[in-house]
Amino acid sequence: MAVIHRTSLVPGKTDLVAAWLPGRQWYRGTVPRLRKAGGFRLDDPDGAVGIEFLLLLDDSTPEPQLYQVPLTYRGAPLPGAENALLGTAEHGTLGRRWIYDATRDPVAVAAVLDLLAGRTAAQAQNDSDTVDSSVVVAGVELVSAGGESGVAVDGDTHTDVPIGTAAVRFHRLPAAHQPGTRGSVIAPHTPDSGPVRTVELVSVLGS
Repeated sequence: MAVIHRTSLVPGKTDLVAAWLPGRQWYRGTVPRLRKAGGFRLDDPDGAVGIEFLLLLDDSTPEPQLYQVPLTYRGAPLPGAENALLGTAEHGTLGRRWIYDATRDPVAVAAVLDLLAGRTAAQAQNDSDTVDSSVVVAGVELVSAGGESGVAVDGDTHTDVPIGTAAVRFHRLPAAHQPGTRGSVIAPHTPDSGPVRTVELVSVLGS
């Protein structure tokens, strides 16, 4: 289980994401003004890579826009992933961390496949060793060709990661869940007012 260290991270996650967002194809704002609106974590079986799904509201648009930004935290650079690097930060306990777009990190993609297959469970974002039961998974088993995922491709609203003849879609602009989706991950987020709402973060395309 992931251990949550209650310590400093400099620069902070939202600062790194705010500097990175404007270059994304799916970004809708101008100069990001971000605040946390939810999320969860997944475990790396080897305990080496932190995996976190961030839900962030951006107030730079007339109506706040919700974004999904999954990140990985590593103790050393990920070879060949320079284009996926948001930056580095100093962790008060673990030292320097290299922070990546998780859709380009094979450890994170494998963890999502395990989540979809029911081999693991979502973990609370802010508490150690705690399952997040608010994250709902419609399970499906995916086996990639050669055991490896393909290269992530960004669209106007999403990022797709090929898995054999299928693809895992990360909804960068999460919206309401569509019933009947084959394989999905649904999680709550906290809007400005009113009740907590659920949105679809991940879905499976193809067979």
